[in-house]
Parts: sequence; structure tokens; C-alpha cells
Amino acid sequence: MFSFRLLKISQENHPIRLIHTYLRISELRKCQQGDKVTIKGWVNNARKMKKTSFVDIVDGSSASPLQVVLGKELSGTADVLFGTSVEASGTIGSTPKGQLELRAEDYRVLGQCPVDEGFPFAAKHTYSPDYIREHPHFRSRITTFAAMLRVRDAAHRALVDFLHQRDFLHIHTPILTASDCEGAGEVFRVRPDSDALLKGMQKDDVPLEEAFFDRRAYLSVSGQLHLEAMAHGIGNCFTLGPTFRSENNKSPIHLSEFYMLEVEQVFTSSLTDCIELISDMMISVLRKLLDSCAEDIRHCQGDSGEENLFEWLAEVKEFPVMTFAEAVEVLQKHADRLKVPIVPSDGLMKSHELFLTDFCRSPVFIVDWPAALKPFYMRSKADDDSLVDALDFLVPRIGELIGGSVRENDYNRLKLRIPPGSEWYLNLRRFGGIPTAGFGMGFERFLQFLLNIHNIRDVIPFPRWPHSCML
Repeated sequence: MFSFRLLKISQENHPIRLIHTYLRISELRKCQQGDKVTIKGWVNNARKMKKTSFVDIVDGSSASPLQVVLGKELSGTADVLFGTSVEASGTIGSTPKGQLELRAEDYRVLGQCPVDEGFPFAAKHTYSPDYIREHPHFRSRITTFAAMLRVRDAAHRALVDFLHQRDFLHIHTPILTASDCEGAGEVFRVRPDSDALLKGMQKDDVPLEEAFFDRRAYLSVSGQLHLEAMAHGIGNCFTLGPTFRSENNKSPIHLSEFYMLEVEQVFTSSLTDCIELISDMMISVLRKLLDSCAEDIRHCQGDSGEENLFEWLAEVKEFPVMTFAEAVEVLQKHADRLKVPIVPSDGLMKSHELFLTDFCRSPVFIVDWPAALKPFYMRSKADDDSLVDALDFLVPRIGELIGGSVRENDYNRLKLRIPPGSEWYLNLRRFGGIPTAGFGMGFERFLQFLLNIHNIRDVIPFPRWPHSCML
């Protein structure tokens, strides 16, 4: 007989109390025929017969609903409207096809869902991503979106576990910052909404809008600089948190708020170390997720018509590496197949990046970039100071997924390039500086790549983009 999950609560000088709780649908695979269980969830579909009702219940834990059978004594009075939250208790059995079902002995409504009073979804209907996006507070009721959220959680854990296993320390870098890491000016300014508060705090020599911090403050575009500061004392570290860009860009791979995984390796002067860490991470994490989240990944991909998207992963041991100059040469040789001509001084467009992954038939590293195309903190190449030791990691369907570099560790060279107000960053080189390298990966882009989801707004719970900040 399968027993309920037990939650132990201990208090000083008090005995341990055992509290019975319900099972999630994903846990029912541990059950055996005849086990008594209670489940809670939402009605996903229902078929009402004369004497029996078959109600499909979902609870967010699995892509597959659980069929609950309501006999004559329950069927007549049961609320089986789509979206209604319910609790059902009974005995585990199996359908004629061998799937688990719950033969209910008790069934009660927790929260009614009057679908004719404005609820935006209905059973057995297929909705476009654009329509679903208009109702962000109800998106988790859509089974494909719920599957994405489970994969998102698993991907977060897999990335963190991978780095922890390699002795990287997780650092929480600030969201409020006085630094514009990328130097592109695509930042959100931060100030209190209350002018009265600011006037009460204002100092004589400080403008009103800067009164709270005595300087301008922004939402972070990257945690990298702060991560480097911590790395100079604790060694290898990473952060995974929200970042913000104030670009007027509504493309399907851009958001105003998104999550970044940023990693810093210490005591290394080699871009190869960075390439090897990224390669190991991608291969390990992708294989783990494709195995552990197979059902949810298939559910997200749906009937896309594309199979074996990761066929290359079975045999890959390392990814191809080409220099920026070599990439430009490949693109120029195939100019007749490009949608947009290659202009080396402008860098690579997304269509160029996708062409290169098709050309290589796998993800590919592009290294040795022109310094004019990259931020100030990237190290100049020893044999050509017009280039920097930087990389972009390009993947099919997405283009650039990861950007990284060896950091400039020479105090005098960095001093010539560093933006005003960043003396603290310069001083990391002045006082016990060490060589470091690192990279950043857009978490949502990684999910797009994994799940083959076209629009980045569909791989984050509450997307924000220009002219849209619902809820």
C-alpha cells in the first residue's frame, strides 16, 4: 500500500507532528494499483456520460493529465467546468490502455471557474502564442506553457549544479548599480517616484534626480564587473539573475528584462579555458535535460515538423572554432546565399550567424574579434592590438548564445579605455590583480534553443518589452 507523503515539523520541547498531504500527479507513478490517494488540481477536460464522468485533471507537475472517474453517486452533482480547481480522493486504477486513473470516492470543488464570465481559455481549444501572451496571469494554465516552466526550472538547476560540481561559487550581484557594464547607454535610470522624498534627501551639490544615491543609478545590464570584483577574493564564481536593457527592440530574441548566466574563471590567461568550460557545460547540460525532461520538451516543441534537432549532440566532443576573419571569409565566399551582405566593420548579423552554424552543421565558436566591436574590458591580443581575445558562441536557430573574453589585466592599457566612474574596476588590477576570463549566456535564449520556441517572450513567465509591461 502506498502511503501519503509525510511532512515532519519539529519544535523545541515539542514532539514531532506528522501531517498528511496530497500527492502531485507526477508522483503517482510511484503508486500501485489499489493505493488510496488525494490529488488537487484544475479541470482540463471532461466527458460526461449518463452514469459516469471522466474528468482530466492537471496540477502543473506533469505534461500528462490524470483521468479521474466519477461514478454515479458523484457524477450528477460534480462541477466539471474547464478551469475549475478541485480536490479528488479515491483509489488508483488503470485505463484499458494501461494508464493510471483515479477512481474517485470523494470529489469537491475548491474554486469555480465560470467560463462564460470572461475566462479567456476553453477546453480543447488551441490558441496562438500572441493571444496567450495577452493573459500572462493565466498562462500557466496552458499545458505547453506549464511544460516550459518545468523545463526552465530544470535548466536553472542543471546549470547551477554543473558549476557547483566544478567548485564555482554562486554570487548574487546587484540589480541596482552605478555602472553601465557594456558602455552602450542602453540602461534604465532608477529614482524614487516621490519628488517630496527626493527634496527631503537632497544635498546642496546634488541634482534632485540623483538625491537618493547622490549619483545616477541604473538597473543592471550585466553582473560581470561586480562578479569580477568578487572573483578577485574568492576565486571561480558565477551569477544567474535578472538584467535589463532599454533598447527599442521588439525582435523575437530581445527582452527589456531577462536572465543572464555569467561565469568568471580566475588565474587564467587563455581563451581556450573559457571555450572548454562552455563546451563542457553545453554538452553536459543539454544531454541531461534532453533525458530528464524529454516529455516536457516534446510537449513544448509540439508538431513543429522538426525532429532530431540535437542529432549532432550524440557524437560531439568539441565544437569547431574559427576566427572572425575566417568567418568573414566564409560569408564572403557564399555572398550569393546571404540575405544581408556581410560588412566586417558592422560585425555579424543574425542571418550571418545562422549561416555559419548551418555551414558547420553544429554550434561554432567565433574568436579573435576586432576591438572596435567589443567592450572596453576585453584583452588586446598580444600580436595584434586591433583584435581582442573574445568569443561568441553561435547555435542553430538562435545565433549568438554566449559572449565571453579574457579580461584586460594590464593596468596601463585598461586605464586608457575605462569609462569615467569605474576607477574601482581599474583598482582590481592595481591591488593584487590576477588574470581572469569569463562569459555570459542569455538564459531565455538557451531555452529557445533547447525548446525550439520562436519568440523569447514565450520562455519567461512575465515578459517585458517596449510598450508592454503587463501586470
